[in-house]
Amino acid sequence: MAGMLVLGVVFVGFPALARWGARRWRALEWISPIVLAYLLGIAIGNLFDVDTDFATSVSEAMVLLAIPLLLFSTDVRKWLRIARPAMISFGLAAVSVMTVSAATAWALADRHAETWKMAGMTVGVYTGGTPNMSAIGVAVDVSDETFVLMNGADVVLSASYLLFLMTIGRRVLARFLPAFDVSNQEDESEDERSEFGWQQVAAALGLAVLVGGIVAGVVLLITGELPVAAVILGITTLGLAASFVPRIRALPGTYETGEYLLLIFAVAIGTLADVRELADSFSDVFVFVAVVFVAAILLHYFLARLFRIDTDTVLITSTAAVFGPAFVGPVAAAIGNRRIIVSGLAAGVLGYAIGNYAGLAVAYLLQP
Repeated sequence: MAGMLVLGVVFVGFPALARWGARRWRALEWISPIVLAYLLGIAIGNLFDVDTDFATSVSEAMVLLAIPLLLFSTDVRKWLRIARPAMISFGLAAVSVMTVSAATAWALADRHAETWKMAGMTVGVYTGGTPNMSAIGVAVDVSDETFVLMNGADVVLSASYLLFLMTIGRRVLARFLPAFDVSNQEDESEDERSEFGWQQVAAALGLAVLVGGIVAGVVLLITGELPVAAVILGITTLGLAASFVPRIRALPGTYETGEYLLLIFAVAIGTLADVRELADSFSDVFVFVAVVFVAAILLHYFLARLFRIDTDTVLITSTAAVFGPAFVGPVAAAIGNRRIIVSGLAAGVLGYAIGNYAGLAVAYLLQP
């Protein structure tokens, strides 16, 4: 109990310290508070025994609360101007992983008996997320050993890619992709001048809790359980619906409160990244997942250049494809572009919807 209390204080308190440090020192500002939070979490998770169930619960709760807060101030009409390139980019990401997974399964067919099953599962996880990979694994009756090794490989590779996305990813992609079209962004000057205090923060949190409660109640009533995909879809929908109410959209501090919750999320999720899993997961399964992971991302970048998709849109749709909608907010905050959040969430939810279909299609097409 004492350990959970200390961990909770670190989760909540360090983001404030990271933001203070970023305002005071240019080097920390360059790294960004969210990367500092993520790195601290990794350090804690690998140096100390951490209650992973508690950390997982905190990370999930912060994301579910942050999503509506990030969406309350959204101007949907202006978002529609940038929706088309985001959907194209996500489509390119899906095509990339399907193509690479099929090619890798064919090339490495003699190294593992379940390559066709792994191909379907990698398509599922890198268009939708872990729920899709799990569902496809059950559908094709993959072995427990393969499933565990694939999960371990995914954790290691995804953690490395997340660090890339939140640090140098934008600068690297900007060398060969066009910049985000700032003409599609609304004027933030008035919003930036808005002052807010604890009353506004409490009101924003109250609204977010209300949205989450309504969605959880409806999903539970309809399905009898709380599947992550359905809850995120519901929260995203209701959060966007709330943004049409002028008083909610104009409420100061909603986005900033959501950003702070994402910093708490970053510390918590960082504690779950076990770098020792790299050695434990290095096998034919790890090689397969690594080849698909790296090649699919690079192919997505290449196709995005051909279609002239901008840097920020590629980054956020790649995030949606690899991680699902839960990580869209943290990456958008890290690259400093709130306008792409809705696009990323929409792409991530679409991935949940199509991941099982795409993964099973690839798996059964490759089945011996």
